Amino acid sequence: MELDLTPKLAKKVYGGDGGAYYAWCPNELPMLREGNIGASKLVLEKNGFAMPRYSDSAKVAYVLQGSGVAGIVLPEKEEKVLAIKKGDSIALPFGVTTWYYNKEDSELAILFLGDTSKAHKAGSFTDFSLTGPTGIFTGFSTEFVCRAWDLDETTVKALVGSQTANGIVKLAPGFKMPEPKKEHYNGMALNCEEAPLDVDIKGGGKVVLLNTKNLPLVGEVGLGADLVRLNGGAMCSPGMSCDSALQVTYIVRGSGRVQVVGIDGKRVLETTVKAGNLFIVPRFFVVSKISDADGLDWFSIITTPNPIFTHLAGRTSVWKALSPQVLQASFNVPEDVEKKFSSMRKAEEIFFPPPN
Repeated sequence: MELDLTPKLAKKVYGGDGGAYYAWCPNELPMLREGNIGASKLVLEKNGFAMPRYSDSAKVAYVLQGSGVAGIVLPEKEEKVLAIKKGDSIALPFGVTTWYYNKEDSELAILFLGDTSKAHKAGSFTDFSLTGPTGIFTGFSTEFVCRAWDLDETTVKALVGSQTANGIVKLAPGFKMPEPKKEHYNGMALNCEEAPLDVDIKGGGKVVLLNTKNLPLVGEVGLGADLVRLNGGAMCSPGMSCDSALQVTYIVRGSGRVQVVGIDGKRVLETTVKAGNLFIVPRFFVVSKISDADGLDWFSIITTPNPIFTHLAGRTSVWKALSPQVLQASFNVPEDVEKKFSSMRKAEEIFFPPPN
């Protein structure tokens, strides 16, 4: 069966005046199910409130645009209230309960990528709401809820039945939500647009890696991530994850061309990507990108907290490590052709600026 790696856009699952929740469907993007990966996006309007919920999957969240507040409760811990903004990445391990609020005029958009290997449905997140018509306590009898909360029946019915909205609501202007605390941010999130660069190639591009060194909590999530910003007309060297990890890529900004080559040297994807597209590169497949004139930014998760990549062009490529005789024999070319090949790309690595 041939793999369908075609990039897809998310589709709306539910929403209203306060905002909407979108998801990528494994029926349309089969690699989600194949790779046990879930992907979704939350968009909140002004005064939009995504009510408390937990999920069957560990995730990494990335703020695509806007600013707002995130509430996070780790199992048996106190609530942490974070101020979040564009570029923030948040590690969300199993068992975490979250809520999000947007008090600004501009939209708050958050991307969620995660591992569904222990989820109810491969390739999809299943969220469990704490309140609303699909909230957990709507399924228990009044007697059980009264006993659990030590409340009278009238109060329980008010608590369980008053919220009629599902998942997202629009709060009244002036409603006072908890204020974020600076100390809650440390160790829970990292801003990928402000963090020290791991790679900075003049005229080529920049990379910030998210791993256990700068955000130890991703170790509990079991995922690594990166934010890549490719300059206009630049190329990202053909490369692969050499530790059997999948790479899930969301295009944050711009557009460009992508090629993926897989088993037996077959090109399995050649397409143009744009903001909002999501695609997945299978294990050991080689991917390369060339940005259009306006550049190309993407956020990726890798299904290991400390991924290792191998590039097949540039100063750090495997070609530079192989001896000349091996290259000449493998390519079946004269010595002068091998020398010309080996003499190129001695300084550049990972990103190549556009040709003059």
